[in-house]
Amino acid sequence: MKNTFALAHLGINTPNPGEAEKLANLLSLLFNLTPRHGQKSEFAGDYFECMKAPFLGTNGHVAMSTPDLESAVEELKGKGFAFNMDTAAYTEDGKLKNVYLEGEFGGFAIHIMQK
Repeated sequence: MKNTFALAHLGINTPNPGEAEKLANLLSLLFNLTPRHGQKSEFAGDYFECMKAPFLGTNGHVAMSTPDLESAVEELKGKGFAFNMDTAAYTEDGKLKNVYLEGEFGGFAIHIMQK
C-alpha cells in the first residue's frame, strides 16, 4: 500500500532571529497570515517556518505530513531512501513523531511528520 503525503510547511533558513522575524512578518503581510513566535523559528501562519539560524538543507526544509509515519518510513526505505535518525523525535509513548531524510533535494532537506 502506498502512503499519502501532504505538504505541511516550508522551512526557510535565515541567518539570525531578527531576519527570521522580519521574513515571517513579511510573508504574513503578503498572504494575510498570522505571525507566531516559536523557540527555534518564527512562523507565518501554518505555511512558513522561518528558522532563526541555518538548519538542515542549504535553503531550508520541506515538511511533509502523513497519517502513518512508521509505514511511510518503511515505504521510503523500500524505495532506497535513508533517514537521518539523529533528527528523529518521538512521542512520550515512544512512537516516531518526525524525522528528516538523509541528504538534500534541490537544496532542501525533507522532513516527514506524523499527521
